[in-house]
Amino acid sequence: MMACQGKGPIIVISGQPGSGKSTYARRLADDLGLRYFTTGQAFRELAKRLGMNLMELNEAAERDPSIDLEIDRAALREAEKGCVVIDSHLAGWTLREVADVAIYVKASLPVRAQRLALRDSRPYAEALREASGRELSHWRRFYEYYGVDLRDLSGYDLVLDTTRLSVEEAYDIILTFVKKSLGLR
Repeated sequence: MMACQGKGPIIVISGQPGSGKSTYARRLADDLGLRYFTTGQAFRELAKRLGMNLMELNEAAERDPSIDLEIDRAALREAEKGCVVIDSHLAGWTLREVADVAIYVKASLPVRAQRLALRDSRPYAEALREASGRELSHWRRFYEYYGVDLRDLSGYDLVLDTTRLSVEEAYDIILTFVKKSLGLR
């Protein structure tokens, strides 16, 4: 564990819905003694406040760019404080200028849907529909609002496919990479 002083490191973890980004980001923050911020939770809380599910809020965000912009501003405010791991679909692009380490995690759609179904205790078919729908919504919005092609991962320091890895195997790779990148032991 590191003692975070001053601005401290800014680590961003992005990825597809169900790729494991929140699991890895939360654990990394705990293990390194950093704060944790997730735009996904901010988005879920906004959906709840508005009486919508995630798909409905994604659809609303396709019509109203201010929804994504507010979430992105919150992530930037957290990044400016430093000593943080930020879990966000878009942080690798929107926070790249300030991030010390940017990681992208991905997995096949069937594996991601299975993870979401288990996490949320719901049928696989429902999780599959939502994962593919959210991904398409993200792709359209982020391209339209930011000019970002989510398939271009060239701005990331590490791109990790977790399809065939256990949570522990993937996390060990991420932790080792982050420690090396930040000069930690």
